[in-house]
Amino acid sequence: MAVTASMVKELREMTGAGMMDCKKALSETNGDMDAAVEYLRKNGQAKAEKKAGRIAAEGLVKAAVKDDKVAAIVEVNSETDFVAKNAEFQGFVDAVVNQALNTDAADMDTFMAEAWNADPSKTVQDALTEKISVIGEKLSIRRFEKITTDGCVVAYIHGGGRIGVLVEADTNVVNDEIKACLKNVAMQVAAMSPKYVSRDEVSQDFMDHEKEILLAQAKKENPNKPENIIEKMIIGRLNKELKEFCLLDQAYVQDSDLTVGKYVEKVAKENNAEVTVKKFVRFETGEGIEKKVDDFAAEVAAQAGL
Repeated sequence: MAVTASMVKELREMTGAGMMDCKKALSETNGDMDAAVEYLRKNGQAKAEKKAGRIAAEGLVKAAVKDDKVAAIVEVNSETDFVAKNAEFQGFVDAVVNQALNTDAADMDTFMAEAWNADPSKTVQDALTEKISVIGEKLSIRRFEKITTDGCVVAYIHGGGRIGVLVEADTNVVNDEIKACLKNVAMQVAAMSPKYVSRDEVSQDFMDHEKEILLAQAKKENPNKPENIIEKMIIGRLNKELKEFCLLDQAYVQDSDLTVGKYVEKVAKENNAEVTVKKFVRFETGEGIEKKVDDFAAEVAAQAGL
């Protein structure tokens, strides 16, 4: 019996197995859908569907840079930290970040549907599904970002892949000193988690919202102070917050006498360069994902009917 594209699609949707695996299974079973499902199950290629409901909140962040001009960062999640340390998983994450480094995709759907660089007969989604079958845990390519610049971009990975950072700068000089400076800035981003590069990025809506909160706090703490004094207090507190939120305003962790902005200016001057930090990307593994906490006692009680 001839195997059609619609049959392959149907089997793939039923099992979560890769396209080529589905095609082979249908060929081996003469197009019998039930037998093809059984074939994939026996070969461990229909496992992914069973794991779809699990929570993948561990994993790795990895980054790659090409010629100081192109960089990519990815977060790939697993269910357990044990798998995140597994060489098979780490090799897959390396392949994913290489994919991201060379992609033209602007969103996750497009990225997952594009041809897998290591085997163009598969999509990125196919490669992920196959890796789930091999490793035996739910895995997820959660996000990626790519930066292409005329200046310089650097990457920094902290904690063996727990946090990853890209920093992009406009610069007319790219040498070891400038790259080391930007790497130090990336380390600052990893440690201090700023929200913005500079105050120029802070929206008026954010400023108004923070002022409203600070005003309420100030009035509660100082109900008898005049309005003009409270206004000055708010300005002072807002400036203090902005020094924490804005990267260039933060105290530089390696030299607290300098802000990050002054540190970059200092290195730029020493290298007769013009350097402007333009953008940063910070990924932290599992941030925003609600991790499942198993209650072993409750599980035992439930199974015992208590």
